[in-house]
Amino acid sequence: MNFIGLMVKNPFRNKTRSALAIVGIAIGIATIVALGLLTSALQASTQTTVSAGAADITVMQAGSNGFESSGSINESYVTAIQNISGVKDTAGVLSATANVASNSSSTSSSGSGVGSMTGGGLSVNGMDSSKLSLVGINSVNGTMYSNGSTNEIIMGKTAAQNLNKTVGDNITLFGKNFKITGIFETGSFITDRGAYMPLNTLQDLTSNSNKISDVVVKVTDNTNATDVSKSITNAYPNELSTTTAADQANRMNSLLDTINSATWAISLLAIFIGGVGVINTMIMSVYERTREIGVLKAVGWKSRRILGMILGESVVLTLVAGVVGTIVGIVVVEGGLMFIGGGTLKPVFTIDLFLRAFGVALMVGVIGGIYPAYRASRLAPTEALRYE
Repeated sequence: MNFIGLMVKNPFRNKTRSALAIVGIAIGIATIVALGLLTSALQASTQTTVSAGAADITVMQAGSNGFESSGSINESYVTAIQNISGVKDTAGVLSATANVASNSSSTSSSGSGVGSMTGGGLSVNGMDSSKLSLVGINSVNGTMYSNGSTNEIIMGKTAAQNLNKTVGDNITLFGKNFKITGIFETGSFITDRGAYMPLNTLQDLTSNSNKISDVVVKVTDNTNATDVSKSITNAYPNELSTTTAADQANRMNSLLDTINSATWAISLLAIFIGGVGVINTMIMSVYERTREIGVLKAVGWKSRRILGMILGESVVLTLVAGVVGTIVGIVVVEGGLMFIGGGTLKPVFTIDLFLRAFGVALMVGVIGGIYPAYRASRLAPTEALRYE
């Protein structure tokens, strides 16, 4: 009898019980892999957004947070902020949400091109086309819209894919027909879900004359963005609030840290639950094979060899669950990110993640197999042979 062959074949004698144990462990492994890949995708997108050469500071109405504004501000602030020391360039952005299907719309300040489509709503941003680099749009497939035009628009790659649009197509927003002159891709899963048109056009369509949602600011080289941010708020106390790109990145990193903590917590939970399941499965296997174990000991197998075989069977079972869980986790994340991010969000595969997943599987196998293996190794040959 081949020792390794027994370890590989024995766990699957009772296929139903083994399948249930594998599924239980695989769910935990899949969750670990999925959360890890999701974290890596969000982290990569955040780094791309920060390093894209976009604005360093976003200026909003006082009392706003970094993602959503409670109201609009006067367009005159764009010029006023430009004159503050350390400011290199500024641009005003007006954000609104348009329902593509019914042409109904509502204005909202989602901030510096933070556009998305939710429930059929497309985030549309009004901005001077010469300033689009401040929101990370440096080139388009096609052509930029003309600032004097009232019927031209460019769309993010994800938004265009979701709406099945391409360069040259028409789209109706706010009851008006627009021609899509270009498709852009910034690498940010948020920005690429929106669209841009001339600022004055969006102001007219939303009845926001001389109003904008926020001001995006680029600081001069070798200038501290935090210092400039403080200068702006000091110049307009109780009127304007600011947030820097670094602040937004830190918020995202804080979220990612929370996800990482959840991943470790799930890892511990998977070890505990999986360990209990493996103990139950292997104890039942030992009971069913009592006479067999007695025969093996009678023909000369040592207790440590019996212990090694049962422990090996437990590890084989959990490693199979690790493979199944890893595959399921990858498939779920790839499909989910394609659906949510339209291909913009891409998971980053790292050896650390897979080592963690299989490390958990191995630990579950060892912890869950220790007691059943010890119990099997302590069986007396004569008693085991009499067992019915």
